[in-house]
Amino acid sequence: MSEDNYYTATHLMAVTAAKLLLDERSIFVGTGLPMIAAMFAQRTHAPNLLMIFEAGSIGTQLKSLPISVGDSRTGHRAISISTMHDNMSFCQNGWVDYGFLGGAEIDKYGNLNTTFIGNTWDKPKVRLPGSGGGNDVASLSQNFFIVMRQSKRNFVDKVSFITSPGYLDGPGARERAGLPANGGPVKVITQLAVYGFDEKTKIMKVEQIHPGVTIEDIKNNLSFEVIIPDEIQTTTPPTKEEVALLRELDPQGMAVGK
Repeated sequence: MSEDNYYTATHLMAVTAAKLLLDERSIFVGTGLPMIAAMFAQRTHAPNLLMIFEAGSIGTQLKSLPISVGDSRTGHRAISISTMHDNMSFCQNGWVDYGFLGGAEIDKYGNLNTTFIGNTWDKPKVRLPGSGGGNDVASLSQNFFIVMRQSKRNFVDKVSFITSPGYLDGPGARERAGLPANGGPVKVITQLAVYGFDEKTKIMKVEQIHPGVTIEDIKNNLSFEVIIPDEIQTTTPPTKEEVALLRELDPQGMAVGK
């Protein structure tokens, strides 16, 4: 990697996601990039970010990236190591400010699929791991962020199965389905751009475009029409110091690469 090209798209995604997390908030953290983003935020601008893990740890101060949410390292300096039942109850009680999710498929309303792809539930082309805690987080967190790589294959017009609900089929749909008011996805971070959701239609819209990326690149990696405003900000790239911190947090390169 050259002096001028010191960061990767993954570094940019991780730092951009981290900067969305505010101090003194709670976050239900998933494996991989969501975890490294939460760690980065806690080590920089959000030291009082309360991390909650599906397997039971609460209030962790991670030293290095765990393999998964069930890794014993998620208990490092935790204020409590409880149970999956208790931690899922935090979502049900409305105590989780942020969720952080990814998926195999996403549509223009932010609905996520991690259940199956193609054909029917009984006879899918591809069987995926399922929900885990994804549905709980998407349904009951105050809001949630999505981090995933973007291509026509996974940014689809209609997901094969709604595992974790975004805005379902548009404005008011979450509430009609019995979910808490004012919830839902707020940002989608990919290797190309950062998306929000239009207030009136709840359709994904471009908010930031990453350095070196064009609108054509975005369109060529979507299977649906996204809202493209006249003015779009360019994402601030990570600094060399921020990239160094990511490498320190993930010395084996499990999330951000070598």
